Amino acid sequence: MSLNTQQNLGSTTALSDTQWAQLNQLTPSLTPAQLGWLSGYLAGLAQTQTGVPTAHTSPMVGDSASPEKFITILYGSQTGNAKALAQGYKAKMDAAGISAKLVNMADYKVKQLKNESHVVVIVSTHGEGDAPDDAVELHDFLSSKKAPKLPNLSFSVLGLGDSSYEFFCQTAKDFDKKLEELGATRIVDRADCDVDYDDAADTWSQKVLDKVQDELKAKSNSHVVSMPHVGKPSLSVAAAQYSKKNPYTASLLDSQKITGRDSVKDIRHIEISLEDSSIQYRPGDALGVWFKNDPVMVDELLALLELDGSAQVTISDDTLSVRDALIEKRELTQSYPSFATAYAGLANNPELNALIEDKAGLRAFLGERQIIDIVRQYPAKAGAQALVDMLRGITPRLYSIASSQAEVEDEVHLTVALVEYDAHGQVHQGGASGYLAQRLEEGGEVQVFVEKNDNFRLPESTDTPVIMVGPGTGIAPFRAFMQEREAQEAEGKNWLFFGNPNYTQDFLYQTEWQRFVKDGVLNKVTLAFSRDQEDKIYVQHRLLEQGAEVFEWLEQGAHFYVCGDANHMAKDVHAALVEIVQKHGAKSAEAAEEYLTALRRAKRYQKDVY
Repeated sequence: MSLNTQQNLGSTTALSDTQWAQLNQLTPSLTPAQLGWLSGYLAGLAQTQTGVPTAHTSPMVGDSASPEKFITILYGSQTGNAKALAQGYKAKMDAAGISAKLVNMADYKVKQLKNESHVVVIVSTHGEGDAPDDAVELHDFLSSKKAPKLPNLSFSVLGLGDSSYEFFCQTAKDFDKKLEELGATRIVDRADCDVDYDDAADTWSQKVLDKVQDELKAKSNSHVVSMPHVGKPSLSVAAAQYSKKNPYTASLLDSQKITGRDSVKDIRHIEISLEDSSIQYRPGDALGVWFKNDPVMVDELLALLELDGSAQVTISDDTLSVRDALIEKRELTQSYPSFATAYAGLANNPELNALIEDKAGLRAFLGERQIIDIVRQYPAKAGAQALVDMLRGITPRLYSIASSQAEVEDEVHLTVALVEYDAHGQVHQGGASGYLAQRLEEGGEVQVFVEKNDNFRLPESTDTPVIMVGPGTGIAPFRAFMQEREAQEAEGKNWLFFGNPNYTQDFLYQTEWQRFVKDGVLNKVTLAFSRDQEDKIYVQHRLLEQGAEVFEWLEQGAHFYVCGDANHMAKDVHAALVEIVQKHGAKSAEAAEEYLTALRRAKRYQKDVY
């Protein structure tokens, strides 16, 4: 179809004059390779949004399709990274003329696995080696007695994780091991990607493509209208105009402390302007924030290493001063094994060398130190380029959005806890929280992007009841939920469980919750202030106290949401839910777990945990 001639596609598919004008304005600036990639990406996007096969992946009239003609891309994502990579992989397969199906593990029919011929798994790991919520069912199925033998399946696994944690990419390792045990054959070896994953993910994706394209294209060419393979598109694909790789330069409107003077926490309400960006977000989404390291810390690090801050270094073909590189490009407030190993080679310190060999000891050591602490403790000299090469790149921090655009329009609000503590005789701050709460001045520029989270959404029906559990900064998305429900004039009941140390110091957004109650938007508020009495009381205790009514709401169709700490709070809340369903639903422990699994499958039990 000519880009300059609108053909008659039918009233439901034809583009408007404005859309054609926009398309014709864009396409002259694209190279042939980019046009080829875009055609594949749009075909894949149409399929994933509508669920209807496109001309690119559909059999021609009169032919029949069989599952073996497809490669199935299964993804399990907690924060959206694995999903974005899977979408990029789908576009890459489309551009290569290979039929591919993109499926969230939460929506995958596990019995279909025995009918597959080629599967790639892209999955993250969070917490203490835990599978993301949408991968739990498939993960458990593969470990069960119901899992089928898979001698005809070819597979490959890509894992996302953080090497600072003990169970690095554990979920990917589990999938890889179980599929092999069930008789499946690897296409290529598993790739375990650290937080700076783009290059490793692209390398893995190309290896898989090289292995499967001849076989799959040969099988499908007689049945499928395929696109020519032009170029090698990147695995990471921007889902919108602004993205992780192309952030919007916003401005800080306000940073206000919302905990009391005597609080043990410093929590800020942050307001950022998105004016003129046309950025849209939904309650449940997160905001990615690219932060800058503290220049004072960077200058001390340079002095310790006896480096001239103006020395030039190269990062991804960009040349800049080592000082600017450390402020803007390199991770300094979190320590990680790759740096410790490389730095030990410079320091040549017996104590540090011994730590490198003790994996458990090294993790504990790094967990209590930032990069500058290691350099202080084990002095050494490093060249400017060698230093930036041994440091991993800064990764943006994700914050649950605390506002609804129905209320705040072209603003976005965050609830940010300032990470600040004393260690090794020095004051330490978190990278992003210190930047947002203290170093970024009003009117200052900050680069941001929206990270969509379709696994944390309000019910489609405004009549559906909602239960929200959000202690501490976990309150953020529920502020957005209530602003949205108020704008919708929703009839569904709303119940908030909130906890923090002290009522007088830590009741975040107290006046707003009181107004929501007064106006009838919020039907119930149950509070758990842990230090206001001798015995500490947390949200899971309040859930158990209110168990009969909680179960009644669930039986009425309520959606249950949890936001906050993954390692402790979310697990304690889940255990409380199991106990509630057992007691008030007269079920066994196993049946109670199955009840909650059914809720999760129906997207009625959703978690935004970190």
